[in-house]
Amino acid sequence: MTIHTVEVPEDSDIFGKSVSAFASFGYSAAVRSRGHLFIAGTVGRRPDSAIPDDIEEQTEIAIRKLQEILRLEGLDLSALVDVTSYHVDIHQHLSGFTKAKSRLIKPPYPSWSLIGVSALASPGLLVEIRATAAYPDGI
Repeated sequence: MTIHTVEVPEDSDIFGKSVSAFASFGYSAAVRSRGHLFIAGTVGRRPDSAIPDDIEEQTEIAIRKLQEILRLEGLDLSALVDVTSYHVDIHQHLSGFTKAKSRLIKPPYPSWSLIGVSALASPGLLVEIRATAAYPDGI
Protein backbone atom coordinates (compact mmCIF):
# COMPACT_ATOMS: atom_id res chain seq x y z
CA MET A 1 0.00 0.00 0.00
CA THR A 2 1.41 3.37 -1.04
CA ILE A 3 0.99 6.19 1.46
CA HIS A 4 1.82 9.85 0.84
CA THR A 5 1.83 12.40 3.63
CA VAL A 6 0.87 16.00 2.96
CA GLU A 7 3.33 18.55 4.32
CA VAL A 8 2.03 22.04 5.04
CA PRO A 9 4.80 24.54 4.19
CA GLU A 10 6.43 26.30 7.13
CA ASP A 11 5.53 29.68 5.59
CA SER A 12 1.81 28.91 5.19
CA ASP A 13 -0.29 32.06 5.54
CA ILE A 14 -3.30 29.95 6.57
CA PHE A 15 -1.61 27.80 9.23
CA GLY A 16 1.03 30.26 10.44
CA LYS A 17 2.70 29.21 13.70
CA SER A 18 0.40 26.21 14.10
CA VAL A 19 2.40 24.32 11.42
CA SER A 20 4.80 23.35 14.21
CA ALA A 21 2.04 21.29 15.89
CA PHE A 22 2.44 18.51 13.32
CA ALA A 23 6.03 17.79 14.36
CA SER A 24 5.47 18.59 18.05
CA PHE A 25 2.59 16.13 18.40
CA GLY A 26 3.88 13.61 15.82
CA TYR A 27 1.17 13.54 13.16
CA SER A 28 0.61 14.49 9.52
CA ALA A 29 -1.75 17.18 8.31
CA ALA A 30 -3.15 14.62 5.88
CA VAL A 31 -2.36 11.23 4.38
CA ARG A 32 -3.22 10.07 0.86
CA SER A 33 -4.00 6.39 0.45
CA ARG A 34 -6.00 4.40 -2.10
CA GLY A 35 -7.67 7.38 -3.75
CA HIS A 36 -8.60 9.15 -0.52
CA LEU A 37 -7.13 11.99 1.50
CA PHE A 38 -7.51 11.59 5.26
CA ILE A 39 -7.23 15.02 6.88
CA ALA A 40 -6.37 15.37 10.57
CA GLY A 41 -8.54 17.54 12.78
CA THR A 42 -8.20 21.25 12.11
CA VAL A 43 -9.05 23.92 14.65
CA GLY A 44 -9.90 27.61 14.58
CA ARG A 45 -6.54 28.95 15.71
CA ARG A 46 -5.42 32.08 13.85
CA PRO A 47 -2.04 32.09 12.07
CA ASP A 48 -0.53 33.92 15.07
CA SER A 49 -1.81 31.04 17.30
CA ALA A 50 -4.50 33.19 18.94
CA ILE A 51 -7.87 31.53 19.52
CA PRO A 52 -10.87 33.73 18.66
CA ASP A 53 -13.80 33.77 21.09
CA ASP A 54 -16.31 33.64 18.22
CA ILE A 55 -17.54 30.25 16.94
CA GLU A 56 -18.14 31.62 13.44
CA GLU A 57 -14.53 32.77 13.13
CA GLN A 58 -13.18 29.52 14.59
CA THR A 59 -15.31 27.52 12.15
CA GLU A 60 -14.22 29.59 9.17
CA ILE A 61 -10.55 29.26 10.11
CA ALA A 62 -10.86 25.48 10.55
CA ILE A 63 -12.60 25.10 7.17
CA ARG A 64 -10.02 27.36 5.50
CA LYS A 65 -7.31 25.04 6.85
CA LEU A 66 -9.11 22.06 5.32
CA GLN A 67 -9.36 24.04 2.08
CA GLU A 68 -5.61 24.75 2.13
CA ILE A 69 -4.70 21.09 2.66
CA LEU A 70 -7.00 20.17 -0.22
CA ARG A 71 -5.41 22.88 -2.40
CA LEU A 72 -1.95 21.44 -1.72
CA GLU A 73 -3.24 18.19 -3.24
CA GLY A 74 -4.94 19.83 -6.24
CA LEU A 75 -8.43 19.47 -4.73
CA ASP A 76 -11.08 21.79 -3.37
CA LEU A 77 -13.87 21.59 -0.81
CA SER A 78 -16.11 19.75 -3.30
CA ALA A 79 -13.79 16.73 -2.93
CA LEU A 80 -14.90 16.20 0.68
CA VAL A 81 -16.86 12.99 1.11
CA ASP A 82 -16.98 12.52 4.90
CA VAL A 83 -16.57 15.10 7.66
CA THR A 84 -16.77 14.89 11.44
CA SER A 85 -16.79 17.96 13.64
CA TYR A 86 -16.33 18.03 17.38
CA HIS A 87 -18.08 20.79 19.33
CA VAL A 88 -17.70 22.18 22.84
CA ASP A 89 -21.11 23.39 24.09
CA ILE A 90 -22.68 22.19 20.85
CA HIS A 91 -26.16 23.54 21.58
CA GLN A 92 -24.84 27.00 22.42
CA HIS A 93 -22.62 27.25 19.32
CA LEU A 94 -24.49 25.28 16.66
CA SER A 95 -26.14 28.32 15.07
CA GLY A 96 -22.85 30.19 14.59
CA PHE A 97 -21.14 27.05 13.34
CA THR A 98 -23.92 26.49 10.80
CA LYS A 99 -23.71 30.10 9.55
CA ALA A 100 -19.98 29.84 8.86
CA LYS A 101 -20.27 26.34 7.40
CA SER A 102 -23.03 27.41 4.99
CA ARG A 103 -20.86 30.26 3.66
CA LEU A 104 -18.07 27.87 2.70
CA ILE A 105 -19.48 24.39 2.09
CA LYS A 106 -21.60 24.16 -1.06
CA PRO A 107 -23.37 21.27 -2.82
CA PRO A 108 -22.67 18.50 -3.39
CA TYR A 109 -22.50 18.18 0.40
CA PRO A 110 -20.32 15.57 2.07
CA SER A 111 -21.70 13.35 4.80
CA TRP A 112 -21.17 15.19 8.09
CA SER A 113 -21.39 14.07 11.70
CA LEU A 114 -21.45 16.55 14.59
CA ILE A 115 -20.27 15.32 17.98
CA GLY A 116 -20.51 17.20 21.26
CA VAL A 117 -17.42 17.00 23.47
CA SER A 118 -16.51 18.40 26.88
CA ALA A 119 -13.22 19.96 25.71
CA LEU A 120 -10.67 20.12 22.90
CA ALA A 121 -6.84 20.22 23.01
CA SER A 122 -6.54 23.85 24.14
CA PRO A 123 -8.82 25.92 26.36
CA GLY A 124 -10.95 28.24 24.23
CA LEU A 125 -11.18 25.97 21.22
CA LEU A 126 -14.84 25.40 20.35
CA VAL A 127 -14.66 23.26 17.20
CA GLU A 128 -12.35 20.76 15.52
CA ILE A 129 -13.03 19.39 12.05
CA ARG A 130 -11.55 16.22 10.51
CA ALA A 131 -12.35 15.09 6.99
CA THR A 132 -11.88 12.59 4.21
CA ALA A 133 -11.72 13.66 0.59
CA ALA A 134 -11.76 11.58 -2.59
CA TYR A 135 -9.43 12.11 -5.53
CA PRO A 136 -10.91 12.09 -9.02
CA ASP A 137 -11.19 8.59 -10.48
CA GLY A 138 -7.91 7.28 -11.78
CA ILE A 139 -5.63 8.99 -9.27
